[in-house]
Amino acid sequence: MERGPIPVFFLSDSTGISAETMGNALLIQFPDLIFERRLIPFIATAEEARKVVAVLDEAMDGPVTPLAFTTAATDEVREVLRTSRVPIIDFFEMHMEKVESILGASGARVAARLHGVGDIKRYNSRMQAIEFAIEHDDGQSLRALDRAEVILVAPSRCGKTPTTMYLALQHGVFVANYPLLDEDLETTNLPRPIAELGDRCFGLIATPARLSEVRQQRRPNSPYASLEQCTKELRRADALYKANGIPVINSTTRSVEEMSTLILQTLGSRPSLEGSRP
Repeated sequence: MERGPIPVFFLSDSTGISAETMGNALLIQFPDLIFERRLIPFIATAEEARKVVAVLDEAMDGPVTPLAFTTAATDEVREVLRTSRVPIIDFFEMHMEKVESILGASGARVAARLHGVGDIKRYNSRMQAIEFAIEHDDGQSLRALDRAEVILVAPSRCGKTPTTMYLALQHGVFVANYPLLDEDLETTNLPRPIAELGDRCFGLIATPARLSEVRQQRRPNSPYASLEQCTKELRRADALYKANGIPVINSTTRSVEEMSTLILQTLGSRPSLEGSRP
């Protein structure tokens, strides 16, 4: 008998980003299983935790045993969550005591520390990076383009915008992205607006089949989405990258997180552009 989807819950007294990230890092090791994921963030009180336990226990009565991951830091919330019949992986409990032992100090054990405002300077930098990314998405604005730390260059639908926003939101990197249009691909020269900024450029590429599939979702059966058009654009984009010594990342085989990590690693080996930020 075929196994049905496994209900998975990500529980947190904050945004749940950490519970999802760490939980999914484990779940990805089981590629043959199907998971039905649900995020329940901002569990701030014992009363709210009891309501969550009711949801979990209801799922426990289903045909497949569910699983829950939690990063809740508040003791009273964690104690209530532990009363659920659902098996719970408590990342906070698993590691906190060891960290306290090594540091010789007690942790605050309060909610929303990881994704709160925290370091005001860092938070403000991230907000500025997001504003910069929005303004410079898909070549919409060329204003202060020279202040970009990274410029993502690629044909349409190769993954520029998601990678741009991830770098801005998670790492506070000032990113612009520039679409390569047909006229840009007539030569191997960088387009005029970014011609002097090649050292900040990263080229994204995909397989023609994947790019055609993505474009079909946007404009079905159009010349824009045809395999022939996608093949032509990608071939010319690759030639442009090579002619200008631009690092290339294949978005077909890598996640946004992986692409961002590769970009950050490359940035780490270059002189800082901190002084040029807005």
